[in-house]
Amino acid sequence: FMAFNLRYKQFGERSILIEWPAMIDGNILKDIIQFKDQIHKNNIKEIVELKSAYNSLLIIYNSICRNFENDVIFLKKLYKTLKSEHDIMSKRWKIPVCYDAVFGIDLKAISKEKNLSISEIIDIHSKAFYTVYFIGFLPGFLYLGGLDEAIFMPRKRTPRLKVEKGAVAIGENQTGIYPTVSPGGWNIIGNSPVSFFNINKEVPCFANPGDQITFQSISIKEYLKIKAQIENNDYQIESEVIYD
Repeated sequence: FMAFNLRYKQFGERSILIEWPAMIDGNILKDIIQFKDQIHKNNIKEIVELKSAYNSLLIIYNSICRNFENDVIFLKKLYKTLKSEHDIMSKRWKIPVCYDAVFGIDLKAISKEKNLSISEIIDIHSKAFYTVYFIGFLPGFLYLGGLDEAIFMPRKRTPRLKVEKGAVAIGENQTGIYPTVSPGGWNIIGNSPVSFFNINKEVPCFANPGDQITFQSISIKEYLKIKAQIENNDYQIESEVIYD
């Protein structure tokens, strides 16, 4: 079992922040997910929420942490009970994306910057398996690892005031999908008709940390067809169960 050297910090009056080494790493993600699952299994009634990021886990309690040292001792003991042979079951989601020029408004600029044709950029982007590290910034915004270095692209110096819902974009070494209309500084390469956050559903965001995303290139005609199906609640995102 690969144990990491964790740091425990008091985070406000009601939270404890646990930090892993500061890097984007699949082993760290697996460790965070396992620790999170272990805390859930213990049904600690004082804990109201667990939030994870690339290399941290925030534990939010229902009242002021009066015994920070005791809480940390308990968490450290719990961490030691993790076992590496425990496989994590997750899902791989197939997300349709239309990379047409009407949506991919920064494809030309990336093509020029990277000396790649637009079809090469689309091919590189849609061939990879991306890992969901965490969900944040906006509800349903998936932080994905696994972008090919060939299409890394710095964020825009001046962010756009309005990025369309479903915009698929690249920022530095990451790719992501804007779940709602919002300002944003990433480079937009396409659009997905899929809803990544629906407040009317029991589970508003279908993906979880540890899941994988793969993109399927579709035409505008297919995009409009899927959009109509989604509006009629007649579309199911393709997925398969995977074990890591």
